[in-house]
Amino acid sequence: MNITFRQLKLFLALAETGSVSAAARMMHVTQPTASMQLKEISLSVGVSLFEVISKKVHLTDMGRELAQTARAIVQTWEAFEQGVDSVKGLARGKLRVAVVSTAKYFMPRLIGSFCKKYPEIDVSLEILNRDGVVQRMRENLDDMYIMSQPPTDLDLNDEIFMANPLVVIAGTRSTLAKQAGVELKSLAEQRFILREQGSGTRMGVDQYLKKNKFRPNIRMELGSNEAIKEAVAGGLGIGIVSRHSLHGQQKEHGVAVVDVLGFPILSNWHIVHPASKKLSPIATEFKLHMRKELRHHV
Repeated sequence: MNITFRQLKLFLALAETGSVSAAARMMHVTQPTASMQLKEISLSVGVSLFEVISKKVHLTDMGRELAQTARAIVQTWEAFEQGVDSVKGLARGKLRVAVVSTAKYFMPRLIGSFCKKYPEIDVSLEILNRDGVVQRMRENLDDMYIMSQPPTDLDLNDEIFMANPLVVIAGTRSTLAKQAGVELKSLAEQRFILREQGSGTRMGVDQYLKKNKFRPNIRMELGSNEAIKEAVAGGLGIGIVSRHSLHGQQKEHGVAVVDVLGFPILSNWHIVHPASKKLSPIATEFKLHMRKELRHHV
C-alpha cells in the first residue's frame, strides 16, 4: 500500500465529519480533489472503506480500522511536533479534552487560565454525558478525559485529582432546607429527582443508597443538573447533585443543600486516558496546570 500522510489525514477527516465535502473543507482542498484522493486510498487498500447512503458516509469495518490507525499516527506525529516545539522554547499545538457534563462547572476556568498562559495552543473541549465520553475514549479521540466514574472494562491510566461531593438539595422554601441532621430514612416519603441512568452522578448515588438499603421514590430522571435544580426549585421533589453544580454555594437559584446525615456522598473526579496512550507534551503540561490551579479556582 502507498498512502501518504496527507491522505490519512483526509480519511480521518472523512471519518470525523461523515461527509466528503466537510472533509474537503477541513483539509482545505476542493471536493473533487478529496473524492479523487479517497478513491485512491480505497484502491491502494484494495477493499471497500466506506459507502454513501442518503448522502451520509458510513465507514465499513475496515474503514473504521483505518480511521483508528490514522488517528493513532496523526496523534503520534502531533506529539512529536509538540516535542520539537518545546525544545525550541515554543508552546503551540492542540489539546483535546472530553468531560462529563457536571465538569462544565469548573473545567472552562481551568482551560481558560491554561490558554492565557499558552495563547498559541488551541483547545477542543467536548462536554457530553458519561456514555458519550466513554465512547470517545474507546475511539481514542482525545488526549484526556474527566469523569467521576471511569469504566472498569478498559485498561486506563487513572488519577484522582479532586473531590466530587454529592449533596441532597431541596427547594429553599421547603421545611427540609431548614432542618439539621436529617436522617436518610426520613426521606422515604419524599419524591426524588435524579440524574439519568448511566451518568456518573447516578452511579455514585445508586451505589450509596443500595449500600444503605434505601430505595428512593423516584418522580423523574433528568439529563442535566440544571434541569434537576429547576425541578427541585419548582417544588417537584428533592434531588441529589454534585456540589460543583451549585458553584460551591449552599443555596442557589431556589434550591439549598439539605443537612442529611451521611452526606455528602464521597466521590472523586478522575483524569483518565488509555494506559497505552503516551500523553503529548501539551497534555502533560495541562495535567500539571490543573494540579496547580485547582487550589485557586475550585
